[in-house]
Amino acid sequence: MVSVLVVDDFIPFRSFICSTLATRVNLLVSGEASDGLEAVHKTKELQPDLILLDIELPTLDNGMSAAREICKLSKSKIIFVTQESGADFVQEALALGAWGYVMKARASTDLLAAVDAVCDGQKFVSDGFGQKLTTASPTARSN
Repeated sequence: MVSVLVVDDFIPFRSFICSTLATRVNLLVSGEASDGLEAVHKTKELQPDLILLDIELPTLDNGMSAAREICKLSKSKIIFVTQESGADFVQEALALGAWGYVMKARASTDLLAAVDAVCDGQKFVSDGFGQKLTTASPTARSN
């Protein structure tokens, strides 16, 4: 069973993620958070295997700042699920140690593919970024 922390400040999208994850028997949403600080606290408390994290979050500047703090206190794998489409965001996310980067616009098709890839030890980046990235891991796959 893979425990997942879902972090997004927009409740309807967070609900969409949780309902999508619920279609898989091997995934358990162990917690939810609505801002960066809460994400750090929940990570410390729950020690999830996987964190689905938005970049545009209140507190701690943003999701990138939350990821930096999370990486200090946990071995949880992070997949950013965000609207940010700039290659610089993707590069920063991967440089921070994120395992995946999913565009919210592609979440209906990419979310479970990203989770599967990361659970299999592979990096995942939503379609369209593969050609733009210069620092992506050679194991990163673009869907």
